[in-house]
Amino acid sequence: MDILIRPAETRDIEAMVELLGTLFSIEADFTFDPDRQRRGLALLIGSSADRVLVAECEGRVIGMCSVQTLISTAEGGPVGLVEDMVVAREFCGKGIGRRLLGEIERWAADAGLTRLQLLADRTNEPALTFYDRRGWERTALIGLRKMLRDTD
Repeated sequence: MDILIRPAETRDIEAMVELLGTLFSIEADFTFDPDRQRRGLALLIGSSADRVLVAECEGRVIGMCSVQTLISTAEGGPVGLVEDMVVAREFCGKGIGRRLLGEIERWAADAGLTRLQLLADRTNEPALTFYDRRGWERTALIGLRKMLRDTD
């Protein structure tokens, strides 16, 4: 099985929307809305500061990982927020997530980012174990959010 890791393109959006449906089905804080996900993916793919990678197998997008850049006063420079990391269920456990995250980490280092961070569902033990095994540290911070308006 040959897996190609490459930058996402506009033609990949529909497949990535499906992957986000899988991801959001296990995350209690997010509601799957294909139109919103299409808009967000188009903005990310069109951004020169951010990065979206896909994993492709035999022409099918089977995984994705995105990172958005931010400026951190704590770090005194650019950092990245890993927003979406998901692999199609039937391809889990084959090293694809490891490869996607590794490529995102390399891109971030090459882009001069000093830290990556992400949010993971506190009940998603497989994901937490995945990140633990790759050297990600759990922090004492608690994620908070405030919705300002409906984006429809």
